[in-house]
This record gives sequence, C-alpha cells and structure tokens, in this order.
Amino acid sequence: MLKFLSRVKIEFNALDPRTAACMEFLAQCNARKAKESNPACQIQVKRCTDDTPPQITVTFASGVEEVFDATCTPAQTIRTIILDKGRMLETEQMFKEAGENWPVFIDEAELKIPFKGIKPKKAEEKKT
Repeated sequence: MLKFLSRVKIEFNALDPRTAACMEFLAQCNARKAKESNPACQIQVKRCTDDTPPQITVTFASGVEEVFDATCTPAQTIRTIILDKGRMLETEQMFKEAGENWPVFIDEAELKIPFKGIKPKKAEEKKT
C-alpha cells in the first residue's frame, strides 16, 4: 500500500472513541511489509487535544493528495481506495512512458467486433 504514497498524515485525539480507523490504518502503515515496500514514505502522526474529527491524509507519489474522514470510513476501505488509485496512477505512468495516449479510448464499433480467439471446450474435454 505504501509503495504508491509519498506521505501519510494521521490526525486524531487519543481520547476520542472514533479513532479506531486511524489506529488500524497506522498499524497497517507500520507493518514490516508496508515499510519495506516504500521506506521513503513519510508517516506523520498528529495527536490532537481538541474535538477535531479523526482524519487520514495521503499524498500519492504523483503529488495527488486525498483526505479521508476516519470517523465513517473503515481502514480497510481506505486501504482499498489507495491500492485502486495507486494501480491506476501506475498504469497511467506506464502508458505515458511508452508514448501512448492516456486514457485509452476504444471506438464503439471496435467494441462490437466479435472475438474469435478462444474456442469453447467440448463437453467430452470438460469431463476429463
């Protein structure tokens, strides 16, 4: 997860009962595997003393920043969003490096062309 990020900032009040997502996300960020995937990723923890709702701010390697409200977003959902967006940014970078246009647009007519490259297995072949 951290391999797509350059910075993670987790803000919460330790006495606030809504901090579960922040604590879980912080544990995921501090996991050995996560740290090994990107040792340069900065993880900042800001402990607040006021009633500020817990939030997680992530900065992707491309510079895009996203803020998550940790009161109503589970840590696993945040992780999934980061992975999905990170893979999309990685794909976009690969296309740009190869000199291809991004995003890829496929003509409507091309989508309707039948694909004959895969032959279905016969009933006898499926049984064996």
